[in-house]
Amino acid sequence: MSTQSKITSVTTSVVRQMKQKKEKITMLTAYDFAMASMLDQSGVDILLVGDSLAMVVLGYESTLPVTMDDMIRHTQAVARGTKRAMVIGDMPFMSYQSSVEKAVENAGRFLKEGMAHGVKLEGGEEVAEVTRRMTSSGIPVMAHLGLTPQSVHQLGGYKVQGKEAKAAQKIVRDAKILQEAGAFSLVLECVPAGLAKDITESLEIPTIGIGAGVHCDGQVLVVNDMLGLFERFTPKFVKKYANLNVEIKTSVQQYVQEVRAGQFPGPEHSF
Repeated sequence: MSTQSKITSVTTSVVRQMKQKKEKITMLTAYDFAMASMLDQSGVDILLVGDSLAMVVLGYESTLPVTMDDMIRHTQAVARGTKRAMVIGDMPFMSYQSSVEKAVENAGRFLKEGMAHGVKLEGGEEVAEVTRRMTSSGIPVMAHLGLTPQSVHQLGGYKVQGKEAKAAQKIVRDAKILQEAGAFSLVLECVPAGLAKDITESLEIPTIGIGAGVHCDGQVLVVNDMLGLFERFTPKFVKKYANLNVEIKTSVQQYVQEVRAGQFPGPEHSF
């Protein structure tokens, strides 16, 4: 039996210990009770109620339109389906950028109303004070550097960050600033593997990569991507562990055919 399977509840101290013991951290997104329950029972350490909810569940073209109320409602559902994993609520666009006070208030909603164990927010030095205030208020913060989807228009699209020396140095500097501000972990998205390795080795807090190579302390994927549920596009860094989109369509098509042919319901399905 692995050490992870013996853990009754994943906490910030547990993920820090996992880094020290060189035990890889697993994280997936979840948006509803049923999926959260399955992922939790399968041993995933952290469930992120990602603002990717906007695209893979609500059908928007980007993460930007999702609201705090959207995020809280889905975080509640995930929390109700979770017994072991840590639940992290993703702070949506403009829920923490306008003022420190508003940011702390919104983060508090994730814990009070959403029953989350912490929040994630994008950005570097510019969110250090927000991170500091949240953590001093008792709200665990997961930081996020590299490709930050909420800033996709400013970044000029979805592309690898930190390839140039100056950009890489900024990410390294921001990572250390966020650690000093109290973040308990750091997501690195779409950065070169070598840069992610250097950051991981330089920090005391764990790094969780997505498109950032094998050297991070853990990995995260959007569950709809890795299960083959989301058809619109598949990022290069995603490995599809299943193609449920095809399986679901096949099953539904069979149902439709059987109903139309009078084959379902049969005697065994009737009272």
